[in-house]
Amino acid sequence: MRNIQTALAEAGSRIEDVVRVRYILPRVEDFQPCWPVLRRYFGETRPAATMISAGLIDPRVKIEIEVTARKPSNQRLQS
Repeated sequence: MRNIQTALAEAGSRIEDVVRVRYILPRVEDFQPCWPVLRRYFGETRPAATMISAGLIDPRVKIEIEVTARKPSNQRLQS
């Protein structure tokens, strides 16, 4: 999530600007333990979400997260 926040900041956005998120996990049952952390970050934002179970290229990776965010107007960034 810190990587996502950093990437969003570099693009001029924030977690609050996320409108869509995709979670990809190797095992469906691994999503439930992730939920408290994801809810802490996305709780108030409530973006459209999809969870996909698929093989990931690196077996050490337990979750991959892809987000789509809107870029706020300059006026909102200054407030």
